[in-house]
Amino acid sequence: MATLHVLSHSPFSDSRLSSCLRLLGSGDGLLLSGDAVYALQRGTAQRQALDLMPANIGLFALEEDLCARAIDAPPRVQVVDYPGFVELSCRFGKVNSWL
Repeated sequence: MATLHVLSHSPFSDSRLSSCLRLLGSGDGLLLSGDAVYALQRGTAQRQALDLMPANIGLFALEEDLCARAIDAPPRVQVVDYPGFVELSCRFGKVNSWL
């Protein structure tokens, strides 16, 4: 059963992002929200790790949080709004929030 993993904490404050990346399976999705969108900043190890994710893992970012932090999403990232977040939550069999 595919899982949507939701990260909202800064990737520079702890190891949640790297732990999550190790657990992602084929067909899973990763949604970056809140300060987790900082992982998309160019030139960071976190961005490099996201760029190396297999294509069969969905990568999403919450539009409002990207705008609030003036971060441009790379082409690989599917930008979603809040209704899109709800749709993703329904599309995947499970949702795991990395609190």
